[in-house]
This record gives sequence, structure tokens and C-alpha cells, in this order.
Amino acid sequence: MTTPLKAKSSIEDIRKRFDAEVERFTNIETGQTATMDAPLVMDLITKAAVASTPRIEKVLDIGCGAGNNTMKLLKLIGSFDCDLVDLSSKMLEKARQRITAVNKKTTRIIQGDFRTVNLNPPYDVIIAAAVLHHLRDDRDWENAFTRIYSLTAPGGSFWITDLIKHETDPVQSFMWKRYGEYLTALQDQYYRDEVFAYIDKEDSPRSVIYQLDLLRRVGFKHVEVLHKNGPCAAFGAIKEG
Repeated sequence: MTTPLKAKSSIEDIRKRFDAEVERFTNIETGQTATMDAPLVMDLITKAAVASTPRIEKVLDIGCGAGNNTMKLLKLIGSFDCDLVDLSSKMLEKARQRITAVNKKTTRIIQGDFRTVNLNPPYDVIIAAAVLHHLRDDRDWENAFTRIYSLTAPGGSFWITDLIKHETDPVQSFMWKRYGEYLTALQDQYYRDEVFAYIDKEDSPRSVIYQLDLLRRVGFKHVEVLHKNGPCAAFGAIKEG
């Protein structure tokens, strides 16, 4: 990645891109194909949330998009109060339509940046799918994780699926080449170049190890890695009760 942090896409730039992608992201099978193993990692984080959290009555979905992860969780355990946060009002409206059709409890939509919007903690489960790679410098990452810890209920859990980078340059180069081969096979080299271009402009991912260390530093005592394939991973943390 060559774009410096200060030149990365703004929050408004990111919002505009996702405003135009609502219908595509409504279908997990087609909307998130650039994420390796997207259906699998959604299944893993939602089932891990159920397995790790004794009581799930209130859920926060950060960067909810069209609501795929919350929909999956609803299918597993039935209704719960949920707060859906996203930059895109169009994504939120689609998520609201889908979720209120099956959720018998309160569904609240909140447009804005999860780092600054008013929320209503504590949450038994927090999900962040393909959103944290938009965080920027170390302070931003630590402040965001500190806030998420404070929003998590005692005994609650926090689950992440995201684009990640690697600790060493040789492994990063190898995995990035592998990812490029995956994208090319998925469509063609032009699609690969398109994905690489918006990642370079928009995203600033950190490694799984960086994030696990940070989860512990902000207060989570237990962390778990569920899956990792190339530049995509699923992992999480459980807060002591």
C-alpha cells in the first residue's frame, strides 16, 4: 500500500462508495466476494458469539451494511434488541427493512461513525465486519478498541471479520500475491486492479497479532482466532463477567 494515512479516503468518501453498493451487499454470496471465505467467517463469528455469550439480549452491529451478520445471528437465536450503526443511510434503511421483518424486539438505526455516535450500552455482543480496516494511526485504533471494550457488557463478546495485513514484509508480499490470484480467478485482472486500488486509497488494516494484543491491552482477558485465509481473518474477544 502506497497511499499515506493522511491521504486516505475521508469518512464522506467511504459513505458515498457504500451508498452506491446497497443491493450488492444485501447478498452475502455476491456482495462480499472480494473477502475470502465471507460466508464462512460470518457463520463462524455468529456461532462463536452464541457459544461464548451466556445471554444475548442486546447486540451492536458496527458498520452493519445491509445487516447480513445481524440477520445470521437472528436465525441462530431468535429476537433481541439491536443497534445498527453505519455511515450510509441507504445501507441502514436496507438493514432496517430486512431485520424488522424478522426481529420481534427493538431495532434501532444510527447513522454515523461508531467512534463518535451516541450509543446505549452495555451490549452482550458487538460485531464489526469489514469496518475496522478504516481506522488510521495507533491512537485511533487504541481509542476505538477502548470504546468497544467500554460498550461490551460483563460476560459479553466482541467479534471481528476484516481485511488484515501481516507482521513481516515477505509474508505480506506472498499473501498479497495470493490474494491477487484469488481476485483474478474470481473475475479478471481488471477486477483485481480495481479492488487493489480502492484498498490502497481507502483502507489501513493491521495484523491479527496487533489487534489481539490491543484487545488484551484495553481490557479483554480472553481472545480467540477463528479463521485466517490470506489477507482476511475472523477473531474476537470475551469480556470477563
